[in-house]
Amino acid sequence: MDHPLDRPIWTALTTRQASVAQEAGGVRRYDPAFAPFAASAEGTTESLATLAELVPAGSQIYLQQAESIAPPPGFRLLRAVPTVQMVAEQVGEPNGAFAMEELTDADAPEMLALALLTKPGPFAKRTHELGRFLGVRHDGRLIAMAGERMKAGAFTEVSGVCTHPDYRGKGYAADLMRAVACTMLARGETPFLHAFADNTGAIGLYERLGFVVRWRPILMAMERI
Repeated sequence: MDHPLDRPIWTALTTRQASVAQEAGGVRRYDPAFAPFAASAEGTTESLATLAELVPAGSQIYLQQAESIAPPPGFRLLRAVPTVQMVAEQVGEPNGAFAMEELTDADAPEMLALALLTKPGPFAKRTHELGRFLGVRHDGRLIAMAGERMKAGAFTEVSGVCTHPDYRGKGYAADLMRAVACTMLARGETPFLHAFADNTGAIGLYERLGFVVRWRPILMAMERI
């Protein structure tokens, strides 16, 4: 591993987010209340041999790999999907066209409901506790949000970006991302994010915001047998 973002899950769980890690042998995973990701330092099938100790039967786990590997003992592969990892050295300031608010534990049920509706990526009951989240409301209803997830050394992931289908096309996601990323940069951190490689619309938006593709890892979803 030459760069913290070559294996961001492992980096996060051995640095800034070690407190929410579960460990067995040389494998770490997020507490499942926070996120469904796991990793080992090497990222090989052999190095993941103890993963089954951390995952109950019937549950899913996600790995980020440079290339697909055989599932470790006790798992079956559900899918392996190409993704892009993007980073931004600078991002423009939000345009201020609408009000944003910092979301708290009191907003957690609405955040989870919005994520389950729009499916921006894995979002669990306590994902919102991994970092700062901002939201937009209309008539008191949460209609858009964005925030922080993995914290891999000096890099922080922009994640949970979603807008209710009834309110898309108004620039909410872009401005929320600007606000979230600018806060990271002000703290001396570099924003990064992930997208499915075939989601060209989202990738185009991220590029317009200042993100560039760093590399193209594989996201592997596996189920404990």
